[in-house]
Amino acid sequence: MSGGDWKDMFGAACAGDVELVRYHLDQGVDVDYAHPEYQSTALVACILAGQEEVAHLLLDHGADPGLLSELDEATPVQAARQARLPGLEARLRAATSR
Repeated sequence: MSGGDWKDMFGAACAGDVELVRYHLDQGVDVDYAHPEYQSTALVACILAGQEEVAHLLLDHGADPGLLSELDEATPVQAARQARLPGLEARLRAATSR
């Protein structure tokens, strides 16, 4: 992993700190990385935390809309449905149907 701090980005994503997430992405943190200690992707974790704006930012930076988060046992689409974020769910469905 190059630059930035994935754990700090993960925490910022779950907390909804858009600017800190953006900083770490700009520093080269892998948007799809799932740390062995966490076994969760930042995208699914932030969706389950209700952080829709962060989820869109991660997607804009290339997050895989179909990547399973092992710990959560959910894809981003499943997480968006569970978190009741219909706009985000629609974007994820459109992105995974291509």
